[in-house]
Amino acid sequence: MASMNVRSGDTVEIIVGDVDSRGKRGKVIVANPKTNRVVVEGLNLVTKHRKPRSAQEQGGKFEQPRPIDVSNVALVCPKCNETTRVGHVLGENGKYLRACKKCGAVIDAKAEKKQARTAKAKTAPKKSKKSQAEAE
Repeated sequence: MASMNVRSGDTVEIIVGDVDSRGKRGKVIVANPKTNRVVVEGLNLVTKHRKPRSAQEQGGKFEQPRPIDVSNVALVCPKCNETTRVGHVLGENGKYLRACKKCGAVIDAKAEKKQARTAKAKTAPKKSKKSQAEAE
């Protein structure tokens, strides 16, 4: 089974469905790779009716987002602001990062910065307590 190219926090656009929901964009709240489904904030809302179970609890109608299959959404590139497919580019640390197929920009900018930070920390020499005491 192939891995999902959409992660929580990504902006996606719905590419299938009725005229009301097609083309709408939202942020991914939950990504579930086992079921290949994502929950998008403010989209695919379902009205749930809740009955109060105690005197303090309030009943009524509540809208809640439902999962959408990942094949029905397209990732939106943060740089070019267009829906795109996802390519994989080898990063500095030897790990693969997600990249936009249209403009080539790295989608995992935060992960790329984090990789660079950890690489610098590993290569920088650590000072021991003895050497710090001698320097003073």
